[in-house]
Amino acid sequence: MAGQVRKYRVHLSSDERKELEGMARAQNLSVSQVRRARILLLADEDHLDGRRPDWQIAEHVDFSVKQVKRIRTKFVQEGLKPTFKRKQRTDAGIPKKMNGEVEAKLVTLCCSEPPEGRQRWSRVMLADELVRLKIVAYVCPETVRRCLKKIA
Repeated sequence: MAGQVRKYRVHLSSDERKELEGMARAQNLSVSQVRRARILLLADEDHLDGRRPDWQIAEHVDFSVKQVKRIRTKFVQEGLKPTFKRKQRTDAGIPKKMNGEVEAKLVTLCCSEPPEGRQRWSRVMLADELVRLKIVAYVCPETVRRCLKKIA
């Protein structure tokens, strides 16, 4: 491990080091951001004490070695600011199938008489009925269950 060549080496400028030291001591930041700052400070090759190995950094900040490597890699590839930003979710703009109007129709359907030969509605029957009535294009029984659980 000692002779291993590092592909992503952290070299902090004096301004970056001051900013990270301030972040590491800040009390208005999240724990995750403070840990990231500490990781980068400990991983700095130009520090007076030298760079610490990833396993030692991981123990010190209570992260896994893999997370330490990821943070170090992201810093080298993208810079300081992106290292502290969370990645945007890919499904953030997808609208929910069960909005308030659909939920109201589902409750109305639950309170109505079940199909002939049945004592009560099942989740599968409710999902099929919502599709048959063209209230939604498709909905799975699990979505119906979560919606009913939320309402009840």
